[in-house]
Amino acid sequence: MSSPASCPGASIRPLILGSTSRYRRELLSRLQVAFSVDAPDVDETPRPGEAPAALARRLALAKACDVARRHPQAVVIGSDQVADLDGDPLGKPGTHDRAVAQLRRMSGRTVVFQTALAVVCLDSGFEQVDLAAVRVVFRSLQDDEIERYLRIEQPYDCAGSAKSEGLGIALLERIDNDDPTALVGLPLIRTCRMIRAAGVKLP
Repeated sequence: MSSPASCPGASIRPLILGSTSRYRRELLSRLQVAFSVDAPDVDETPRPGEAPAALARRLALAKACDVARRHPQAVVIGSDQVADLDGDPLGKPGTHDRAVAQLRRMSGRTVVFQTALAVVCLDSGFEQVDLAAVRVVFRSLQDDEIERYLRIEQPYDCAGSAKSEGLGIALLERIDNDDPTALVGLPLIRTCRMIRAAGVKLP
């Protein structure tokens, strides 16, 4: 587990981000509250017939619970994101070829990025799970555009193969959401609400 981030905020209980994502760590740092990071050990394989939203919720809770078992006094945040293309879950591509295939499939279509958030504290019995669904409309993409984008940004660790906070925004026509950071990986409006309820004091 990493050392706590140095922030002025104080908490009744320790706050832990159960994630290996650098994007989620950066987002949580914006809240100016001290937290540590611990990597969850969770099998992220979808179950047969599992809907993308259900998969995201299940994995977010599983990640939070896995870390909470090691730190029962802490408030633990777990999150997961699954790109939903007509009910078909699209995860992190991992490779260039898979990213090309994903972006070709999403070209000119609407994709719902299902970003799930779970907050758990075993000692207090606190457990909440929420889902921020972000509707993203992709432009019609040419193969050379896809190739140039992937070579520049290499978003192989992002569900859906596009970073909206970077050059990936140029691939999009529209984003519809009620929690602006959800598409990056952690819905901060929901995070604030849920960790306050769990006993974390925000500045």
